[in-house]
Amino acid sequence: MIKPSLNVRAGHPDFLDLEWESSIRDWTHPRLMDLPKGISRHEVRFVGYDEGIYAIKELPRQPAQSEWDNLRWLESVNGPSVIGTGFVIREGVDPTEEWSTAVITKYLDHSFSYRELLQGPGFGKRRNQMLDAFAALLAELHILGLYWGDCSLSNVLYQYDADSIAATLVDTETAEVHENGLSDGQREWDLDVMTTNVAGGMADIAAQAGRDIDEADLDLGDDIAERYRGLWAELHREESIGPNERYRITERIKALNDLGFEVDDVILAAGGEIDLRRFKLRVGSRRFHRNRLQELTGIWTSEKQARTILGDLQYFLTRQEDGDSKTGKSIAAIRWRVGVFEPWLHRVREVTPDGSDRLQAYCDFLHHRFIMSRTAEYDVGNNAAFDDWVRRGCPGYDLG
Repeated sequence: MIKPSLNVRAGHPDFLDLEWESSIRDWTHPRLMDLPKGISRHEVRFVGYDEGIYAIKELPRQPAQSEWDNLRWLESVNGPSVIGTGFVIREGVDPTEEWSTAVITKYLDHSFSYRELLQGPGFGKRRNQMLDAFAALLAELHILGLYWGDCSLSNVLYQYDADSIAATLVDTETAEVHENGLSDGQREWDLDVMTTNVAGGMADIAAQAGRDIDEADLDLGDDIAERYRGLWAELHREESIGPNERYRITERIKALNDLGFEVDDVILAAGGEIDLRRFKLRVGSRRFHRNRLQELTGIWTSEKQARTILGDLQYFLTRQEDGDSKTGKSIAAIRWRVGVFEPWLHRVREVTPDGSDRLQAYCDFLHHRFIMSRTAEYDVGNNAAFDDWVRRGCPGYDLG
């Protein structure tokens, strides 16, 4: 007798109407949805509820438990992963069987797999963005203390994020949490695994397209590793300052904030020469702009979208007489959301297709306004920019 046991997070469906007595491979439930997905060693299916879309993955008990624990930990530290919403154990099924356990995660809206991006016509323009996103994801995971263990393009989902791409981890069954941080050896081993897996993925894509393996982009993983090492060095660089150069600490913090990273601590130590001080920064999650936007307005977006929208908010604040004080800035931010952001987001919603990412479209509109103003050498304003944006078919960022 198979007795399903469900552990479901509050705020999500109870999933009790699904056919847990059988494997998801055999389901014919009306909630099932056919959505694009990357290659996975385990069965994955999607179901739709009023609360949203959810992914269900079946796997043996031990890796399922590891995946669930890692997802919950990543959520607790604001890590870049999907949200675990349910854990299902089928009592009476051998725990080593693939369908003995299931992990339920919230579907990442407006996301796509690397195969959709690589095989699309715009990959040439988006290549650097995808590689930077993957490198930044891996760096953030390592900063948080997570050894991935199975770094591959298939274990990541991508989203357009203003003028760039954001990457989110979706597979954590092989990951290990190290609260005291990773050693250089562990980080390099993760990179070695990544370069091997990425080369294999690129070879598979070439084979499916009927191309010779020599035509596959086998160096893609090496490119990611090089970007990762450059970013890691920048995030952990140590500098020396003189007694009158404290401003350089502020500059360094701002530079890392511009990359999206929070700075948790400034570590100061005596230098090798008189009056010199060495300093380095302890970096946190890559959520700086989205946290600032959420604090000021309650709007929750991805990192680069938040940076773009914050620019619009700042443009509004510079014209407010009461925007200098902290209280005045908070009030002005509320006025901006009610009087500017929400009305224009509504107009964007009216001219974009159902199911599209309206926040991304809003960022596209802001970028179009910037390009028009720069060309005209004066501020063209929202109305003229919006009309021209719609007339041109609501274009996204022009990557050149």
